[in-house]
Amino acid sequence: MLLAEIAAASADLQRTRSRLAKTARLAEVLSAATPDEVAVVAAYLSGELPQRRTGAGWAALQQLPPAADEPTLTIAGTDRAWQEVSQVSGTGSQARRRALLDALFSRATPEEQRLLRGLALGELRQGALDAQVIEAFARSDGLALPELRRAVMLAGSLPPVAAAVRADGPAALDRFVLEVGRPVLPMLASTAGSVTEALERLGAAVVEAKIDGIRVQVHRSAEQVRVFSRSLDDITERLPDVVELVRELAVDTVVLDGEAVALGHDGRPHPFQATAGRTGSRVDVASARTRLPLTPLFFDVLHVDGRDLLALPASERHAVLDAVVPARLRVARLETADADAGERFAADVLAQGHEGVVVKAPGSLYDAGRRGAAWLKVKPVHTFDLLVLGAEWGSGRRRGWLSNLHLGARDPEGGPPVMLGKTFKGLTDAMLEEQTAALQELVVDRPPWGVVVRPELVVEIALDGVQTSPRYPGGVALRFARVVRYRPDKRPDEADTLDAVRALHRR
Repeated sequence: MLLAEIAAASADLQRTRSRLAKTARLAEVLSAATPDEVAVVAAYLSGELPQRRTGAGWAALQQLPPAADEPTLTIAGTDRAWQEVSQVSGTGSQARRRALLDALFSRATPEEQRLLRGLALGELRQGALDAQVIEAFARSDGLALPELRRAVMLAGSLPPVAAAVRADGPAALDRFVLEVGRPVLPMLASTAGSVTEALERLGAAVVEAKIDGIRVQVHRSAEQVRVFSRSLDDITERLPDVVELVRELAVDTVVLDGEAVALGHDGRPHPFQATAGRTGSRVDVASARTRLPLTPLFFDVLHVDGRDLLALPASERHAVLDAVVPARLRVARLETADADAGERFAADVLAQGHEGVVVKAPGSLYDAGRRGAAWLKVKPVHTFDLLVLGAEWGSGRRRGWLSNLHLGARDPEGGPPVMLGKTFKGLTDAMLEEQTAALQELVVDRPPWGVVVRPELVVEIALDGVQTSPRYPGGVALRFARVVRYRPDKRPDEADTLDAVRALHRR
């Protein structure tokens, strides 16, 4: 199979909004892949490189060689090329990597270059989530979707399952079982507006503290402990404090799901960035641990001492968790059908400095890798009225529209607005069309990426919080920002100030 077929499919996915049409297009490409190709094809369609990390970052991919006129790259050849890039190390590695990248990209057509660059940077925005690719593979190979989902959950991703099924047929799904030491996809939560709303949807439920840490899945077999991140990366060496605490448990084998978080002496969490910085660093882990120890807080258990618990309801898994993990290492929870009691619990969790709560159906199974309706997260939503400082031209389906907004707050000292971040989330097609026209009237500069504008448009932005940022001049950045609406009723001097944003950060 030629890489051009994947590039064409990716372009088609960007152009359509229909979920059914996307699934059909994905199934068409997956059906054409051979047993030797299907794992790589599934990864590319999911927006990932099998090699995960190649050393080819943003700077290395800014200037590309001239594109090829005709497609010649095969799936197998492209995968071999990325494998060679990922293995470059040692003296002269930068020049060697540059030569390999030039050789690969010079053989790619413009569409293939866009695909390869998006895969390398993790920025392939084509509107097809992993769940859709899984559905498409079930369709292409005539598989029962629940059985395929379970195998993918236990394998950690679709590519190895796709390769096994394409080689040996549907019976290969039965080979995928929970193995201590091999991470499974984590179960995810949908959103509810309040605890009251969540309880109305679920009935009597478990209300748990939502910890603003790093999701961890911990596997222990005898004295060997491995810690995996939400993306299933092995981060064991960075979290020796978590490893030691799990080794103290009175079990032989166990698989636990939870969060690792940096807590102060008063038990309150440090800002999320402190935890993220600690878990992300591979340098001088011992001294970093002394400065900022991490505590694992577990909320689920998937296996203990030879017994798999995935098929048990949450209430039974919680009972097992309570029996093997001490309270100081468990997430606080309350089982209730009383909305007032649930709201009071949530208010107390927030007062302790945590992110919010997750409301869980007691009978829910561990539906790994999916954002189902059995877990509902409830977090306070903060809003600010901010100024639009610029916008970037969109790509794919948003090509021709100004999309990614540059956002700023008023300087309380009267200086220019202070940039806080960017977002393209929450924008409807109508909003994209209107803002493209409005921003063109305010342009003061046209860099290659978009426009810089006079800060006259006020937009209401919802966000989960504010974090420390050395990248922006105000020292803070918006976290998970999305557009709520434009505010034509507000003048620029009525937008929120940097002081207001910093006040939320302090809280």
